[in-house]
Amino acid sequence: MDLPDLDVLDWLRVRAPRSLSPPALQVFSDLGPGESEVLALALESTSPVVILDDGLARQAAKAMKVPLTGTLGLLLDAKSKGLVRSVLPLLDQLQELRFRVSQRTRDSVLRSAGEAPH
Repeated sequence: MDLPDLDVLDWLRVRAPRSLSPPALQVFSDLGPGESEVLALALESTSPVVILDDGLARQAAKAMKVPLTGTLGLLLDAKSKGLVRSVLPLLDQLQELRFRVSQRTRDSVLRSAGEAPH
């Protein structure tokens, strides 16, 4: 799968947090560097929404009262806004890239998208 060049997307701005270890994050020492950066940046932002799939990172966001969604939530939002026609092929692509989704969660997402398996 080809990934877009982030430098040419005029609607996207890549930012790094000013501090990688704000006090609120020090309790969650087992977070990976990516999740830590996302949460640190959220703590510096007004009205953030973070995209997290890792269970511990989601727990940390909830504990810090940072609004969150996950990759599957983004797919459902994109479908509801007409940005994608179908969630199924995107879900298949994610799974080909080793994005782990249980069968139960997959079925639930497809039902929510109006693409319930028969």
